[in-house]
Amino acid sequence: MKEQHVTFPSGPLTLEGLMAKPPGLKPVRGAVVCHPHPLYGGSMYNNVVDAVLAAMWKKEWATLRFNFRGVGESEGEHGGGAGEAQDAAAAIEFLGGQSGVQRDGAILAGYSFGSVAAMTAAPKIKNLGALVLVALPLKMADARALKDFAGPIAIAAGDGDMYCPAPQLEALHKELGARAQLRIVEGADHFFGGFEVELADAIESMLAAT
Repeated sequence: MKEQHVTFPSGPLTLEGLMAKPPGLKPVRGAVVCHPHPLYGGSMYNNVVDAVLAAMWKKEWATLRFNFRGVGESEGEHGGGAGEAQDAAAAIEFLGGQSGVQRDGAILAGYSFGSVAAMTAAPKIKNLGALVLVALPLKMADARALKDFAGPIAIAAGDGDMYCPAPQLEALHKELGARAQLRIVEGADHFFGGFEVELADAIESMLAAT
């Protein structure tokens, strides 16, 4: 799907992103994808972000990937997680306000640090449809925020991810109950190099139930 460069506000800041919308007049669901850690080179130009978008595009949803504050042409400085959660919420608000995009039921997705930002933002976003968390770094993040979000949750990780051990994810999945789905990609580590197709397929299959 063809993406176009856009800018949108997050509080007093202006952020940049890439938005894609399928052709046609019927309003479609929207999906926002959050990138990995800005202080370690993370940006919206990332192989895992691409894989998540591929799954969304197969469903012909409108999408927005964006750079967190202080990354690329986005204004501001790294916000330590809280600021990035605000950016994620602002991205959902912006995408839902576009013509041809449904206002309610949006998907908020994130990879690694981006999954923490998405998880933190989700309880504060009205009528959010679902969360997609890829490689949620459980060794460094508090997943209690998920208890405050009542919607469907799709979780994916590689079985070789040192930051997101499969046994911990399985325990979280069990704790969240029937509203959560989990896919473990065999052979993949935290960065999913060479496993992007498998990740996209796993996400697409989970999204079929949201």
